[in-house]
Amino acid sequence: MSVSQFGEDASVPHGKRLKIAIVRVSSLGDVVHNMPVIADIRRRHPDAQIDWIVEEAFVDLVRLVRGVDRVIPVALRRWRKRPVAGATWREWRAFVATLREREYDAVIDCQGLFKTAWIASRARGPVIGLGNRTDGAGYERPARWYYDRKVAIEPRTHVVERSRQLVAAALGDPLPDEDPGSVDFGLDTRLAARALAESGLNPPVPSVVFVHATSREDKAWGEQNWIELGQALVRRGASLILPWGNEAERVVSERIAAEFGQAAVVPPRLSLAAVVGLIDQAAATVGVDTGLVHIAAALRRPTVELYNFSTAWRTGGYWSSAVVELGASNRPPHIVDVKRALAGFGLL
Repeated sequence: MSVSQFGEDASVPHGKRLKIAIVRVSSLGDVVHNMPVIADIRRRHPDAQIDWIVEEAFVDLVRLVRGVDRVIPVALRRWRKRPVAGATWREWRAFVATLREREYDAVIDCQGLFKTAWIASRARGPVIGLGNRTDGAGYERPARWYYDRKVAIEPRTHVVERSRQLVAAALGDPLPDEDPGSVDFGLDTRLAARALAESGLNPPVPSVVFVHATSREDKAWGEQNWIELGQALVRRGASLILPWGNEAERVVSERIAAEFGQAAVVPPRLSLAAVVGLIDQAAATVGVDTGLVHIAAALRRPTVELYNFSTAWRTGGYWSSAVVELGASNRPPHIVDVKRALAGFGLL
């Protein structure tokens, strides 16, 4: 494991209460994979004040992370739709005012995009970011223009470790422990359970969560596979839960659920906090390479991750033996292997 620093000494003052801003605005899976940096910081700097700047859609999720003092929402996705509207500019000015309320010892851009580096530069404090692209991860070289200090990461690095190494280097701390047990996502499952209860959903027991939805069609697993897998689980007494995030996903969830009658539940649209509670209570989660599946892995719950690419080394849940990764490029997950994995959890 190799990390190097460019520019001035990347350490921050020790012996004082640090104020740290983390910039990781999107997407859902990347926000989840960034969570362990908070526990890492708390181990070395237990009294640090930590703010996290994140897209407004993910605020409820980040609020579940123990150790985050303040979640600062940004609405880049929404603002881009109406860039010259008066309301957009008023919200932007209010966002910057909130961001500048504290003077930070370190503003750490964990995303490495031009937009996130620009956001980081609006805060008061030295900006630290990635000095290079890592394999398969998003990175825009012009982001470096905004960085006071840059950290180079070994190219073939898991996305979780990329952020952990960046933050450690930014704060002048030792590199994170390589023991998978040190990876702590810090999700408060009690708050998540409360959010689920407030949603009015009372999931049947035992239930298996099916996460079929993905923003990329080439990551999908065919509907017939979901139906065949569901039939096997229902025969063994399990119920199925098919959450969704938009209308197109709801239609697919209802179409699959229709095959199983009362044995399948399509819940109302849930907050992300409630989804965390749902996944935490489920017997297992099966899903494609997408954010909800990464939440299940972060919770160390029985999880079957379905990959159509050889990218499990970069995003898979290496920190838990309860996470099973199946599939690769030119070798999509086979239904037999998925059933075998669920059998290992005692569900088939």
